[in-house]
Amino acid sequence: MKNPFIKISALLLAAATVVISLAAASNKKTAAAKADNVYSFKLKTLDGKDVDLSQYKGKKLLLVNVASKCGYTPQYKNLEALNKQYGSKVVVIGFPANNFGGQEPGSASEIQEFCTKNYGVTFPMMEKISVKGEDMHPLYKYLSNKDENGVVNEAPNWNFCKYLIDGNGKVVKFFNSKVDPMSPEITSLL
Repeated sequence: MKNPFIKISALLLAAATVVISLAAASNKKTAAAKADNVYSFKLKTLDGKDVDLSQYKGKKLLLVNVASKCGYTPQYKNLEALNKQYGSKVVVIGFPANNFGGQEPGSASEIQEFCTKNYGVTFPMMEKISVKGEDMHPLYKYLSNKDENGVVNEAPNWNFCKYLIDGNGKVVKFFNSKVDPMSPEITSLL
């Protein structure tokens, strides 16, 4: 009876070795897939269309976490002004997020309607994501972690925080909510 048990034990040990090897290979693949720049990310717009940020290679980006019911919501006006005036130099992209005070409770269609009707927004608006906490979107994990992006170690602490990205997809600078999109602090870097 000892022989069957030895054979079963050997089989289990071999199976465990295969599982551990596969897990290790998977971890290496995940580590190798770590983003080098924002062009590694694929997102969806408010109307569900796929967007590959690599389509913006060569252009600067201003990535902004936005909300419709915030004291900073009027910044949509100057985000659109920046889009119109500097659109040949920078692409403004809005990321609705409900992380701060529940100030972006709307559905995708409600957010789109609000932005268009009240501020004439024509710049790209992505689907609602999380920009902090356990469910933080991978793009915002990259943007807010200096170990990943090499420059900035700041996550949004409120709505309308901004990240300026250079034409190579690298993070240049973080701007807090108080910095107006049309301020020289931003426009001088475009």
